[in-house]
Amino acid sequence: MKYFIAVAGIVVLTACESKAPLPVAAPANALDTVPVFVLHDTNVTKNIELPAELLPYEQAALFARVPGYVKDLKVDMGDKVRQGQTLAIIEAPELQTKYAEFQASLQAAKAKYMSSADVYQRLSKASQAKTPGIVAPVDLERSRNQYLADSASYEASRQLARSYKEVAGYLVLTAPFDGVVTARNADRGALVGNNQAILTVQRNNKLRLRVAVPELYVASGAVSKTANFRVDAFPNKLFQATLTRKSESIDPQTRTELWEYVFDNSSRELKTGSFAYVKLGLQRTGNSFILPPTAVVTNQERRFVIKVKDGKAAWVDVRQGMSTDKGLEVFGDLNNGDTLMVRATDERKPGSMAWWKVGHF
Repeated sequence: MKYFIAVAGIVVLTACESKAPLPVAAPANALDTVPVFVLHDTNVTKNIELPAELLPYEQAALFARVPGYVKDLKVDMGDKVRQGQTLAIIEAPELQTKYAEFQASLQAAKAKYMSSADVYQRLSKASQAKTPGIVAPVDLERSRNQYLADSASYEASRQLARSYKEVAGYLVLTAPFDGVVTARNADRGALVGNNQAILTVQRNNKLRLRVAVPELYVASGAVSKTANFRVDAFPNKLFQATLTRKSESIDPQTRTELWEYVFDNSSRELKTGSFAYVKLGLQRTGNSFILPPTAVVTNQERRFVIKVKDGKAAWVDVRQGMSTDKGLEVFGDLNNGDTLMVRATDERKPGSMAWWKVGHF
């Protein structure tokens, strides 16, 4: 009896196991579902912040044109000056002696010239008299040549004295424009020459704000002719400058183009030489394609996106442009209406197929 129950239990258990469903193997050619999106061009804008520098609108370093001693300094560092104002006087005894010497030589040459001119004029009038033979032609020619020689000598002395008078004018340093004395490098009695600036004058009621714009952005136009900037001295305050000019060339060392803005500094609030941080709003001329960063594949060999063409994957090489809040700007063989993978990878080989599910990124 016990043997029969055991056998019956085995039969029942076997029957139960035979009714369990068998696992079904997935088809070998099953396709996975891949999210894609339809490409549309758009207007590309970008806001960037770049370092800049504040420079004086004009700056001049004043040197002594001739060696001498500082006789007087009428200004000091920080003083405001007006155009034409006398700033310093240089004393050069040798130059003054030379000037007096050439002045004396000029007076001697002038006297000699006037004497020979008088002799020539008298002989010329006598030769024109009715009485022939009063003046020999040779004497008239000799007096004429002497007159021309003394005239040339007098003119040379006059020009030489004039040049020394102009050089003597270099002994007085005047302000080339309205501004502020920002440096004083000599004191009274100091020997100066043309190798060291005595004073530096800056015009700082207007400042030049110069920013080096990377080559990637130079083809993009500024959205506005004005730009906001800040400086470390006023961290919670924004200033505004106006775009006035561009260098129109790329610096081969930094690969940047210099953009210059002008800031009205009539209040003298900002100082020259300060570093600034400029916020620029840039806009691409014409529309471009913006893709999510995941749609662009970059490996050691190439940068590409995966386009769906005739239901199959195709690799399309692209060049990256600006990086924006919406995504990456790319250039390549792309057109409006193309279908691209949202999450591209180089494991998705060209020619492969999938269930392409269209969505938005």
